[in-house]
Amino acid sequence: MKILVAADGSEYTKRMLAYLAAHDEWLGSHHAYTVVTATPALPSRVTGALDKEVVKTYYADEAEKVFKPIRTFFTKQGLAAKFEARVGPAADEIVSLANKGAYDLLVMGSHGHGVMGSLVLGSVTTKVLANSKLPVLIIR
Repeated sequence: MKILVAADGSEYTKRMLAYLAAHDEWLGSHHAYTVVTATPALPSRVTGALDKEVVKTYYADEAEKVFKPIRTFFTKQGLAAKFEARVGPAADEIVSLANKGAYDLLVMGSHGHGVMGSLVLGSVTTKVLANSKLPVLIIR
């Protein structure tokens, strides 16, 4: 199974990884994993004032903050994973990759870092559910 794991480094990302570790059916070398994170784009007035390399480094550093503990998790599990860093609105970037990447399943936490929270699901999760063509496993 080809599994896309959406992550933002929040507490719900940690819960999602714990869930995966506790359920053998979702982990194993018989699955192919891709982890995606999306960093919000800097305003154009900021990127216009900075060197392109500085902006590129900023986005890479932000993605690596999310990816580092997840890389450790997959290494401890003895599993390989691809890591995809995107820039833009999280829901849009996740759905775009999910719909174009021929994945079988999308796994994500129910909430993230967003300021606007919901009692049931976070705004990114809600948008992904509304727009994804894939089955989505949401971990609370």
